[in-house]
Amino acid sequence: MRAFRLAKILLVIFRFGLDEFLLGHERVRGLRLLVRAMFFWRRLAAPRAVRLRRALEALGPIFVKFGQMLSTRRDLLPMDIADELARLQDRVPPFSSEIVLATLQRVYGKPVETIFREFERTPVASASVAQVHLAILHDGREAAVKVLRPGIQPVIERDIALLEAGASLVEFLFAEGRRLRPKDVVAEFEKTIHDELDLIREASNASQLRRNFLGSPLLRVPEIFWDYCQFEVMVMERMHGTPISQLESLKAQGIDLKQLSRNGVEIFFTQVFRDGFFHADMHPGNIFVDANGRYIALDFGIMGTLTDSDKDYLAQNFVAFFRRDYKRVAVAHIEAGWVPAGTRVDEFESAVRAVCEPIFDKPLREISFGKVLLRLFQTSRRFNMEVQPQLMLLQKTLLNVEGLGRDLDPDLDLWKTARPHLEQWMKEQIGWQGLVRQIREEAPLWARMLPQIPRLVHRELNHDHNRIITMRLAEIAEQQKGRNVWLGLIALLLSGLLAWEVYLRLT
Repeated sequence: MRAFRLAKILLVIFRFGLDEFLLGHERVRGLRLLVRAMFFWRRLAAPRAVRLRRALEALGPIFVKFGQMLSTRRDLLPMDIADELARLQDRVPPFSSEIVLATLQRVYGKPVETIFREFERTPVASASVAQVHLAILHDGREAAVKVLRPGIQPVIERDIALLEAGASLVEFLFAEGRRLRPKDVVAEFEKTIHDELDLIREASNASQLRRNFLGSPLLRVPEIFWDYCQFEVMVMERMHGTPISQLESLKAQGIDLKQLSRNGVEIFFTQVFRDGFFHADMHPGNIFVDANGRYIALDFGIMGTLTDSDKDYLAQNFVAFFRRDYKRVAVAHIEAGWVPAGTRVDEFESAVRAVCEPIFDKPLREISFGKVLLRLFQTSRRFNMEVQPQLMLLQKTLLNVEGLGRDLDPDLDLWKTARPHLEQWMKEQIGWQGLVRQIREEAPLWARMLPQIPRLVHRELNHDHNRIITMRLAEIAEQQKGRNVWLGLIALLLSGLLAWEVYLRLT
């Protein structure tokens, strides 16, 4: 089967003239005349980017999804190709209602009629890995039922194996292959697509996001009906709203589009910097707006996460960027190890300034994040900066936010809207608020450890090796007349008492 699939892929590649991407290389240029002779009948009038998009669509939903993700990697792709791949739409014909009913009966072990009071056989949405049907539970609650597409797992495994082979080929053929880390790109895609195949995981993602924004005036997330959820089926609260792409309908309802755009920026930065857990598939099909102007998030198969170090790095860069402190941006990159340690700060600072300075004080309609990212990636090549695969989803989401903001309010000043949220987050992390928060978080651990310290010290001092060290410390203490040791012990004692007092007050 894999050989048959590979043959089909090669046929599509040659039919759409994608061989030009490979046969221009010195190592395989000799095949160019042979391919032209074999496929003399093809007509290649369309631009290469359009032909690439059509080829991915012809290869099926997994390649379409990969193309969508690849469109965010403007470090890998020329601008024309990245822009064209961004137009890919994951529109897949639905599978039959008979298969859906059979899947539900197999999963629940009983007929659908006993599970739901009503179940609509016609899906309201269909994608590459699942489709959604509306239903009503026996207690009267409206629900949306997401059912996994049958037989999708082996198709994905086969196509990912071929993508991995292609990534190895890119590393072998192209000089920048290793720096761009195509194998990591495929690995990140594989993780993402496998996460989408587990609807229990998606349900838990939705539940976490809902908990993060419970009571929020900005964002609504559907409730998960856990008693009905299985690996292949997810049942959640049905949400009523208007797709965010239907701007005229939103205006007719009296929704303030400018406020909606500002709220969208706040939601994005709150997810990223407060929670480190964000919706990473924010295209218009997954975002609705309710009658009160609140966002409704749908489809939680692709979620991004950030570590504390990632958040700290990003926040420092954003805040420094808003303040036009390009030296701080350069230093942050070097300190994070994303730029070689020997990089001259002044040269990297100058390069970053050349990219960022032209876009300040401009409304969103005059800014293209795609072009800014492209220039940043060109700068990264010059300074041998490694691509960070863990931030790909964040980049993709930022481009989604740009598109939504541009549609809702072209005059939105993204920088002024985002800056107070970032600065507040930084205060909470590294200011007095951050110190108090960290002490509060660590105080229970200290409370458990402090009573054990005498016993642990006594046990360690009985060890021969530690006895020698103790004797040596005693000699040093004698030489220093005991001052440094006693000062250190007093400081340690005072710190412990202060921490304990803070803990008692906070709890």
